Amino acid sequence: MKVKLRHLQMLHECAHTEPVDSAQKLHNNLGIQRVEHEIKLREIDLTEEMVRRLLRRMEREEEEVAEREGQAIQSSSEQKATEGDGDHQNAGEINTGLKNAGRCLTEYNRYSWEHIQAATSSFSSDLVIGKGTYGTVYKAKFQHTVAAVKVLNSLEGFGTQQLQQELEVLGKIRHPHLLLLLGACPERGCVVYEYMENGSLDDALNHRRNGTPPLAWYDRVRVAWEVATAVAFLHSARPDPIIHRDLKPANILLDRNLSSKVGDVGLSTALLHHSGAGGGGGQQQSTMVRNTTPVGTFCYIDPEYQRTGAVSAKSDVYALGVVVLQLLTGRTSPLGLAHAVETALEEDGGDSFAEMLDATAGQWPPKEARELAALALRCAEMRRRDRPGLREHILPALERIKDVAARAARETKALLVRTASSAAAPGHFLCPILQEIMEDPCVAADGYTYDRKAIETWVSMKDKSPMTNLRLPSKSLIPNHSLRSAIMDWSSKNR
Repeated sequence: MKVKLRHLQMLHECAHTEPVDSAQKLHNNLGIQRVEHEIKLREIDLTEEMVRRLLRRMEREEEEVAEREGQAIQSSSEQKATEGDGDHQNAGEINTGLKNAGRCLTEYNRYSWEHIQAATSSFSSDLVIGKGTYGTVYKAKFQHTVAAVKVLNSLEGFGTQQLQQELEVLGKIRHPHLLLLLGACPERGCVVYEYMENGSLDDALNHRRNGTPPLAWYDRVRVAWEVATAVAFLHSARPDPIIHRDLKPANILLDRNLSSKVGDVGLSTALLHHSGAGGGGGQQQSTMVRNTTPVGTFCYIDPEYQRTGAVSAKSDVYALGVVVLQLLTGRTSPLGLAHAVETALEEDGGDSFAEMLDATAGQWPPKEARELAALALRCAEMRRRDRPGLREHILPALERIKDVAARAARETKALLVRTASSAAAPGHFLCPILQEIMEDPCVAADGYTYDRKAIETWVSMKDKSPMTNLRLPSKSLIPNHSLRSAIMDWSSKNR
C-alpha cells in the first residue's frame, strides 16, 4: 500500500511540473524567435541603408561626369570660337547653345548608325531630297514611319555647332508650326526630322515639284500667319527668348496638307539676360545680343544687324516681311523687291501693284492684298525701331486677313465639290445655264428644265430662251417634282 501511495504521489508531482516545464520551453523558444526576427530586421535596415548610400553615390558620380562632359564641350567650343579663323559665332552664343550639353542628350530619341543606314538604303542617291552647305538630307523609312535624315558633311567646324544648336532647341520645345525633331545620332552628325511631303516654300514658289499646283493666295496668307506664330513662339521661349536668324522660304517646309513648319534652327541664338541698368542687382531681359559676324542669308538679314552686329527679335521681323513680299509676288529673288512693291503701291490707280501680284495664286482680293503688302513693307523697314511688334501688331493684322482667306478657301472647296459632283452626275440633272446639279428644277415656257434661281435671273434680263434663242411665250415656271426627287435620291447615294 505504501508503495502504491508513493507512486501516486510521484505521478501527481510530475503532473504539476510538466506544464511548468512546457511553458518555460515555449517561452524560451518564443524569445529566441523574437531575437532572430529583430536581427533579421536590423540586417534588412542595414542593407537598405547601404543601397540608399550606394544610389546616392552613383547619382553624385553621374552628375559629376555629366558636368565635366558639359564643361569640356563648352570649353572646347569657346576655344574654337575665340581662335582667329573668322568663325561665324562667338563664345557667348555657343555657351547658350551648349550650356546644358550633359543634360540635353536625353531629350531626344537616339538612333544607331546602323539603323540610319538601313533606313536610307545606305544613303542612296535616289533618296536625296536636299543638299546644303553643311550636309545632305535623305528620305528615310524607319519601320512604318517616313522621316527626313540630315547628315553633316563633316563632324568639324560650324556645321557641328549648328547641329548642337538644333538639338538644344528642337529637343526641348514643341509647336504645331515648328519642324518636329524625331531623334538624332550625334556622334555621326545625323538628325532625324518628320518628313514634309510638299518640300519647302522655296520649291513651291519656284514650281520645282512637278504635278503640284501653285499655292493659292488664301494658302499663302495662311502660311504667312503660321510662320509668324512659330516665330512669336520662339521669341516667347523661357528662360531665354530664341531668335531664328535664318528665316527664308527654303527653311519653311510644307506637309501633305500644305501646312507650314519652320525648320533649320541651327543658326538660332538666345537673347541672354543681364543685370538691370539701375545697379540694384535685379535681372532684366536683354533686347539684343551682340555678334561680331552676322549670320544668315543675304537679303533676309536685318540691315541693322549687318551694320552694328546686334541681333534682336526685330531681326526675324525683317526676314518675315521679305518672305511675305515673296508670297505676294511669287518672286524667287528678294533683291530689290521691297522697293519695287513700295513704288507700285504709291502709284495712283494701283494697276502697277495688281500687276506685281502672282497671277498663279488666283484672284487676289485687292483690299487684303494691299493691306498685306503694306504690313510686309513695315516689317522690312531699314531701321529696327520702325518695324511693328510681332505680337502687338503683325499677328492681329495677319489674323484678320487670314479670316478672309479662310472663307475664300471654304467657298473654293465647296465649288470644287459641286463641280466634281456635276461631272459624275447624269446629264439631265444639270442646269443648262449653270452646268451644275439643279437644286430646284423647274420647267420653263420653252419646255426645258432649269434651276429655278438660274432661270429667274435669266428671264429678269432677257426674254428669249437660253436653249432655243426664241422668244419665251411667258415667264411662268412649273416645278419638276419627279426630277427633283430623282436628283435627291442620287445625291443621297453618292455622298
